[in-house]
Amino acid sequence: MKSYRKELWFETTKRRQLINITPEIRHCLEESGIKEGLCLVNAMHITASVFINDDESGLHNDYEIWLEKLAPEKPYAQYQHNGFEDNADAHLKRTIMGREVVVAVTEGQLDFGPWEQIFYGEFDGKRRKRVLVKIIGS
Repeated sequence: MKSYRKELWFETTKRRQLINITPEIRHCLEESGIKEGLCLVNAMHITASVFINDDESGLHNDYEIWLEKLAPEKPYAQYQHNGFEDNADAHLKRTIMGREVVVAVTEGQLDFGPWEQIFYGEFDGKRRKRVLVKIIGS
């Protein structure tokens, strides 16, 4: 069995942003040489997420509206966590959207269903953050 590990770094231009990272993950898979196995992709920060869904702008806008209803950024004073920082909403959004995804690797490809793509979700951005890619298999 082989093992591959790589960190991908992102710095968003906005506080909240969704980035399709599927091309980067496919590149990692190619680099790994693994043809059969599992690919784990996880956010290494507690205010960011990795998830799978459709790459459709209307859906991305729906996420923003829905997440703001569930965990609004402001007023900052509504959260006990906020004091030194103002990112309690980002922690909650990450919990809702999830920490990681695991995708089967079959014949050297990510074994996706129709329309599935991997996204990095940033909820407290404008600084450098990383995503871990770990691929195991043969």
